[in-house]
Amino acid sequence: MVSSYTDMPGDFDYNSTRSKLLLTEYGRNVQNMVKYICELPDKEERNKYAQVVIDLMGFLNPHLRDVADFKHKLWDHLHIISNYKIDVDSPYPAPEPDVLTAKPAPLKYPHQRIKYKHYGKTIELMMDKAKAIDEPARKQHMVQSIANFMKMAYVQWNKDTVADETIIADLKAMSGGELALEENTNLARVEYRAPVTNNARGRNQNNNQRNNNQNNRNQNNNQRNNNNQNNRNRNNGGKKY
Repeated sequence: MVSSYTDMPGDFDYNSTRSKLLLTEYGRNVQNMVKYICELPDKEERNKYAQVVIDLMGFLNPHLRDVADFKHKLWDHLHIISNYKIDVDSPYPAPEPDVLTAKPAPLKYPHQRIKYKHYGKTIELMMDKAKAIDEPARKQHMVQSIANFMKMAYVQWNKDTVADETIIADLKAMSGGELALEENTNLARVEYRAPVTNNARGRNQNNNQRNNNQNNRNQNNNQRNNNNQNNRNRNNGGKKY
């Protein structure tokens, strides 16, 4: 009788002693099948078994059928599982290991000076685009849109009203005098609205739920009152006193 695990014959097969799973979504058995195919001496036999494994991989991951050219992806995964050692006649070119493991170039952090921080950098870029417009009517329409956007950004950050003259003066100063609006131009009316937070949204939902519960209770009370009145009428022989 075996009294403990140490008394059992043979060696244990722990996951920590196995080879690393290269694509975990296909499991250990698929990886063992691919390893077996790589060791077959006959290429024709390797091709036959590789097709069987491709069908199995598609069955294990049916969501890949929604991906464009999913067969190509399955063959790429087959090469990856074999650690690029499998020698079969693939209908698609084998992927290069260097391409799959290459790291993307790091993104550059924009170290740019913003003259008017409450307007942001986007306004300056929009002004540069407007300066390059040659058609006067189209350019003026663009300047008007920029001024409206500046007013919206100003109110969003300062939480107060702002005079149109202030926006027009800032527009002229930021553009170096190249973009301007007439002094009597009326910009779009903008009012500050506090952003709706998750807590405020949750309170509104709770209030709505309480109101719904209260309405349900009122309806139930009315129904009970009607039932009680009907019962009294039946007990009195339909007579009302």
